[in-house]
Amino acid sequence: MTKKSLIIIIFILCFGLIMIGCPKKTAVKEEPSVKKEEAAKAEAERAKETKAKEQFEKSLVAEKTPGIAGEVFESSLLKDIHFDFDKYDIRPGEAALLKENAALLNKYANVKIQMEGHCDERGTVEYNLALGERRANQAKNYLVSLGISPARISTISYGKEKPLDPGHNEEAWAKNRRAHTVVTAK
Repeated sequence: MTKKSLIIIIFILCFGLIMIGCPKKTAVKEEPSVKKEEAAKAEAERAKETKAKEQFEKSLVAEKTPGIAGEVFESSLLKDIHFDFDKYDIRPGEAALLKENAALLNKYANVKIQMEGHCDERGTVEYNLALGERRANQAKNYLVSLGISPARISTISYGKEKPLDPGHNEEAWAKNRRAHTVVTAK
């Protein structure tokens, strides 16, 4: 064997070792269907949020009399809570309604609300204004405990001056003992 053929054999062996030692790189490609599925999910979520926002905005109806914070809007999506006679503590069933209100308000961080405290017709004007204020503040404090900024919530007491039901019986009085939430103008 000549020196030249030995060099060729060594060269071929080195080349073979290099090829065996360095495997071919394979590019991992995502399946187009996975990308399309993720895009479809994102689009569906955006559409859901847009629909919820439109539904909330459509639910707003200007109230005839302005509130303490100026023009206010009623929303059928914000639920009233009710109180027992001469009480301002929040009952468990009513707490669930406030949690629903908080979930809605968390979706719309720029929305400000006014919490209105109301009473039934029994009691003096002064007493009912104070009780209505305690009811409005109790509802506000509960929403704050659920993460709503206190800067977004104003309160007002109407006492017995704005009854929901003008009747003079227990059924009407129960409807009138409430904290009512309205949206304030931006």
